[in-house]
Amino acid sequence: MLLVLVLLSTGVHTLKAQRAQQLMPEKTRLLLVLDASGSMLSKWDDDLRINIAKDKIAAFVDSLRRNPNVEMALRVYGHQFEAKQKNCTDSKLEVGFAPNNHAQIKNALIRIAPKGTTPIAYSLEQATKDFPPEENYRNVIVMVTDGIEACGGDPCAISLGMQKNGIVLKPFIIGLGVGKEFPAAFNCIGKAYDARSAQDFRAILGSISRQILGRTTVTIELTDEKGKPLEKDVNLSFINNVTGKVIYDLIHYRNSNGQTDTLVIDPIISYDLEVGTIPPVVKKDIQIEGGKHNTIYIAVPQGTLAFKMKTPKEYGNLKAIIRQAGKATTLHIQEVGTTQRYLVGNYDIEVLTTPRTIVRNVSIKQGQTTEVEIDQPGVLTLNHYFDGIASLYRIADSGQELVENYQLVGKVINIPLQPGNYKVVFRAHEAKGAVYTAFKRFTIQSGKNTTVDVFR
Repeated sequence: MLLVLVLLSTGVHTLKAQRAQQLMPEKTRLLLVLDASGSMLSKWDDDLRINIAKDKIAAFVDSLRRNPNVEMALRVYGHQFEAKQKNCTDSKLEVGFAPNNHAQIKNALIRIAPKGTTPIAYSLEQATKDFPPEENYRNVIVMVTDGIEACGGDPCAISLGMQKNGIVLKPFIIGLGVGKEFPAAFNCIGKAYDARSAQDFRAILGSISRQILGRTTVTIELTDEKGKPLEKDVNLSFINNVTGKVIYDLIHYRNSNGQTDTLVIDPIISYDLEVGTIPPVVKKDIQIEGGKHNTIYIAVPQGTLAFKMKTPKEYGNLKAIIRQAGKATTLHIQEVGTTQRYLVGNYDIEVLTTPRTIVRNVSIKQGQTTEVEIDQPGVLTLNHYFDGIASLYRIADSGQELVENYQLVGKVINIPLQPGNYKVVFRAHEAKGAVYTAFKRFTIQSGKNTTVDVFR
């Protein structure tokens, strides 16, 4: 929805079976929400707050007149009822969304006269109805206020709900001479600014315009241990860090000259960027500066793990459990005979042989392939003649270790086993007591077949 891949190099042929997806919408709906409560009649920077707000907003509206991809609307609160009435539903959409309605918005600004209270949460809640339901639009709110919520509502919760439901992108809130504490208090609603003067207010509106509408590009540089941009070919998940929703997935690309491609990305959203390495790397709260090119560096140094083992057919698709060294959580399952890249570091490997082969503190190094050699198994042919119960133990200097319990059917079973000394314990179902249990000791050698007859 919000991202398009831009091919900058020449000679690139479009794949017939694949096309660019989730293009950033061309059109933007911009809802201006103006505070017209009684406090806007106070003096600020050699004029009344409301006069400065009207003047600068009118100029802002004029600046977008020639942009065919922007539709605007105006909602005002605190202007219909006197302050003593404390009407907490005093909020009205004065001009709805429509093409070429700039003159209507400017005329509505002229008519507005501040009177009442400050129902910010209610106004945001009503704003959800102001945006038409058509898709393929970016819905943006720019709020101008000189005060805080006065009606007991929770504007932070309302804004978060609007963003999570996909109604709007992160709102912009401009405080008029409200003090340096304002941004911290209002950042829960969206991107908050403290305008210290009329000139500052105009500059903030210009900055917001660039953030919303300026062409914004991003390059993601995946770096190795030395900070060199050499890594590639892993998925990048752009996640809205307010809603937690994945906005876009793409697999990182770097051409034969080592250059990564350029992305056109919506700068209104603040992102968490998850790189699909093993384990994943997440860079949080990425702020994109609108109207310019941004470069984001993320360190993801990787090496490769491979297994050196001749796998017999009895094992089938033998797999290994990969964990970070000293941790119990399974990180990845890798099939023996394949290669896989991991972040540089130490790993514990549990190969699902019989019995399992444990290799600890395997070091994965930048740009290198680490080979883990697993002994080739032998095969046990166990002649048991009768249906019954068997327990298989591995014998070591420290004692015996249970490998597996079996419910045996028929007369014979073939079991692939790693080299070592073993004991099998067996009792037939027909046997009428524990004293009829038989056991045998034997040794398994790599690549060889060992036959054991439990009754001889």
